[in-house]
Amino acid sequence: MVEWTDHDFGLELDIFRNSSNAPQMGDLNEFSLPVKLFLKAYPWRKIDPIPWAPLKKPLSECRLALVSTAAFVRPGQKPFDESIRGGDFSFREIPGDADVRQLIESHRSESFDHTGIHQDPNLAFPLDRARELAERGRIGSLNRRHLSFMGSITAPGRLMQQPAPEAARLFVEDAVDVALLVPV
Repeated sequence: MVEWTDHDFGLELDIFRNSSNAPQMGDLNEFSLPVKLFLKAYPWRKIDPIPWAPLKKPLSECRLALVSTAAFVRPGQKPFDESIRGGDFSFREIPGDADVRQLIESHRSESFDHTGIHQDPNLAFPLDRARELAERGRIGSLNRRHLSFMGSITAPGRLMQQPAPEAARLFVEDAVDVALLVPV
């Protein structure tokens, strides 16, 4: 169970562990043999140094944008193309006033259960929660647009060369201070 509580010193996350001794993380044995073999053979990249920029002002004064890899699209928006070898590296803009219940999750991976995201899109695109934080003054404001990418990109070079710089340009143009990545 996760519970948010207010204190004079900011936001605090209290985690109460259940007593069933259930595993807290997934286990490699939960995956099919082809997925296990893929994960074992995949050439994972190490990024060093890790790109990081410390905040220059309090979070309560920052503009926040969401970036999800759940492949959300709005009704009528072009869906992600699952046929692209290595993954569709494009992104979709999601307006800041979007109704998350109307978003369509189209993530191509079969390596996780999509049920939770379908039941509550805020799990992978926490726009309603971010609005609540803005209303309470915990963050300064929400950006007018947010971004949705397709996760499970096995050929990330194209992602880094084309859409990533464009996404960064949009957020600079919008004077975004913080981009919250919600990986799926």
